[in-house]
This record gives sequence, C-alpha cells and structure tokens, in this order.
Amino acid sequence: MLTVENLTCGYGGAPVVKGLSFAVPAGGRLCVLGPNGCGKTTLLRALAGLLPHQGTVRIDGLDLGGMTRRQAARSVALLSQISSVYFSYTVYETVLMGRYAHEAGGAFSGPGQEDKRVALECMERTGVLDLRDRPVTELSGGQLQRVFLARTFAQCPRVILLDEPTNHLDLKYQVELVQELKAWAAAERRCVVGVLHDVNLALEFADLFLLMEAGRPRFFGSAEAFDPAQLNNVYQMDVGGYMRRSLKRWEELE
Repeated sequence: MLTVENLTCGYGGAPVVKGLSFAVPAGGRLCVLGPNGCGKTTLLRALAGLLPHQGTVRIDGLDLGGMTRRQAARSVALLSQISSVYFSYTVYETVLMGRYAHEAGGAFSGPGQEDKRVALECMERTGVLDLRDRPVTELSGGQLQRVFLARTFAQCPRVILLDEPTNHLDLKYQVELVQELKAWAAAERRCVVGVLHDVNLALEFADLFLLMEAGRPRFFGSAEAFDPAQLNNVYQMDVGGYMRRSLKRWEELE
C-alpha cells in the first residue's frame, strides 16, 4: 500500500530525515515514535507531498511525485496538529472541503449528492453531526480536531497521515479515535500512519512501529517484535518504570 525507499528530506540545510525505508501493507497501522526534533513531522510532510524529498514514496505502486494534486489528494490525507482558524465556515462546509478532489466537475463545481452523503456520514462517525451548522470559530479545540478528522475521512484517501491526532481530545475521544482508525483501516483495506506521543495509545493503535532517532530508524517492525524497552535509550529515561509507577497508583486507588 505505502512503500518508502531511501527517503531523505529537510528544510534547505542539513537533512532532517536520512535514508529512511519502510512499507505499510493494506489495512496496516504504523505508529511513528521518537523524541521531539527526531523528524517525525518532517517525515509526514514528505509523505503527504508537501515537502521536497529524495528517494521514492509509492502508494499502490504509483510514485507520489508523479501524481497531479487531485490524484495526490485522492491517495493521501494529512491531519496536522490543530492550528488557528481564520474563516467562519460551518462544520458542514468544512467537512465538505474534504470532497473537492472527488467532485465530478472539479474543485469549483460544488458538491454533489454523494459528496453530501459522505460528509454527513463522516460527521456522524466522529461525533460532530449535531454541530453541523456551528461556525468552526466557535468550537473548542477538541471539537475542532474531530471536525478536521471528519474532513480527513471525507477525503477517502488510500493513506491517512496523522500528526499527534489526539491533541486537544479528552480521554474518551482519544480512545474512540483509535478505535475509529483501526476500524477504518481494516474495513477499507487502507493504511494509517500516525505520530503519537502517548505510548499507551500507540500500543493500542499500531500493528507496526517505526522508532526514530536523529532522523534515522532505530527500529521498524511488527508490534509483536517491538520491545518497548528500546524507548529508554531514545527518550533517555526509564519509560517502562514510569508506566509501572503510574499503574501502581491506579491499583492503590482501587
């Protein structure tokens, strides 16, 4: 589904991501882990076609670099960390923006009935249907993140890229988001690549792990082969010890 070969990219100076190769099959869920500054977001931007790169990124065997913008939008969608909103579109209008690459007459033809149906369905699955007529400028951070997730689902890409998608979400919606993404990948035979800082959520979400350090892979492989103890060196702390101490506090409260 997604094949990355010898990917190198950055922002004009020394490369941030260096010679990275991996593959994610249809239905796969890859979690990218690593400390701040290791190249996780840079990697996602390159996979989305937003950053020039060396090497190749293929989706269903097609080179991302050779796609038109509409073809790329049908193949890959990026949900970034939440940012400022400057226009008072309604929730419904915002989610419909995800359908522009599928509109029969082009981006300026307006949505058809199928576009509207898909948008409403995605709003329902992300829990924002009751907000459909609200301006997005009036939403909380968590509500806005769920609207953007609905827009991402509405785009119907082959690959979804997620940059810390649980930011601004309360615990209930974090868990529901992970379950929605797992169900989407399995049912649609598409793949998800997500950057997560919450290790517990990552373990719940992923069947593949890519552990990055200084722009290079420290580990890539299945969840079964991934030893969480490898996080200790990368994060320079006893990650497992911290998790066990947290669990002990919960056990003491019972």
